[in-house]
Amino acid sequence: MKPLPAISLRALEPEDLDLLYRIENDDALWGVGITNVPYSRFLLHEFLSSSTGDIYTDKQVRLVIENESHQTVGLADLMSFDPKNMKAELGLVILRACRHQGYAAATILKIHDYARRTLHLHQIYVVIAVSNDNTLRLFQQMGYQQSARLADWLFDGEHYHDAIVMQHVL
Repeated sequence: MKPLPAISLRALEPEDLDLLYRIENDDALWGVGITNVPYSRFLLHEFLSSSTGDIYTDKQVRLVIENESHQTVGLADLMSFDPKNMKAELGLVILRACRHQGYAAATILKIHDYARRTLHLHQIYVVIAVSNDNTLRLFQQMGYQQSARLADWLFDGEHYHDAIVMQHVL
């Protein structure tokens, strides 16, 4: 197996507004997430301004993924944080130009380490469209177990699609 690239995770900065705007308004991603509307720069600026970076306060933490050259390759979210049961949902977006280079797998490992050592989470889960074979295979290879199939869970603007919930105990 090819070695994974070195990555680092960092907090969102005001300078990341353009990146956030580009990712949040990429309608190709709307079918895999929980939103299907564009966000204004103002709204995203407000999000950046009001975010504390504390998962207990915000119930989420959004991190920028950078490669060894400090170039942004994507975003990772730990969201829907449940402090009672110490679990959170993982959202992951790798920029198109950086896909299929090992960044997603490297990020998942780094998120696991951060979630276990820093946040003391017990488990992470993902919700993936059943048609997203590459992502399902990636998370399975990273040790995630399928725990549920959710009928008509994701809406792409025209059709509903089933989703798979996969969990990983840390």
